[in-house]
Amino acid sequence: MSTSSESATTTATTPSKHETAVVLPANLHARPAGQLARAAATFTSAIQLEYGNRTVNPTGVLAVMGLGATVGSTVTVRAEGHDAEQAVAALTQILATAE
Repeated sequence: MSTSSESATTTATTPSKHETAVVLPANLHARPAGQLARAAATFTSAIQLEYGNRTVNPTGVLAVMGLGATVGSTVTVRAEGHDAEQAVAALTQILATAE
């Protein structure tokens, strides 16, 4: 009588969720929106920017500019996925240093 072995256990890492709020030092205009879009496109995590009652995918420059976020307003960066922490850190840095 043969015994069946348990199937190999895979070691999958659970996607993480991260969120940070940033108070903008400048209006969210074309230059920082472009920087955000380029940076967001390099990550595999699902990323969202939220301002007021609007939430957008930051990989689109027009979507980011469409938020209408201005100096002193708070934008929330959320990400879920394997590189979520890095994505939030990178986008937060861009927002915090926007000129």
